[in-house]
Amino acid sequence: MQITESIASSGQPSDSEFAVITDAGYNVVINLAMPNSENAIPSEGHLVTANNMIYIHIPIPFDVPELFHLQSFIKIMESFSDQKVWVHCVKNYRASAFLYHYLYKSQGFSVTEAQKAILPSWEPNEIWQRFMNLDQK
Repeated sequence: MQITESIASSGQPSDSEFAVITDAGYNVVINLAMPNSENAIPSEGHLVTANNMIYIHIPIPFDVPELFHLQSFIKIMESFSDQKVWVHCVKNYRASAFLYHYLYKSQGFSVTEAQKAILPSWEPNEIWQRFMNLDQK
């Protein structure tokens, strides 16, 4: 899902999709899924770096997203603000929530603009609704 000109998100890419992500001009891949998540690729870091991209893994437990995860994510996103960044997790739920926070609370997007990062088919449960309302300060 294209979020901005330089940010996209998705569920877990397949092995071959990392080459497509590279061909689309992305320089950084951030994985928010747990290493034992459904469809996790144990060699993902190798696949990403073999495609000449930077790989960052911030494992976020789906049932326990914390403020410190968000703060780490935002710092990383800010450090790569001049790069094209692809953010993914298992189904694009974590990525949606984290990108919403990044765009709204860090980049000054309006709520409406930031909500475009949220996967339209996702209905956040109570845990994720609370997370979406976190004040990151």
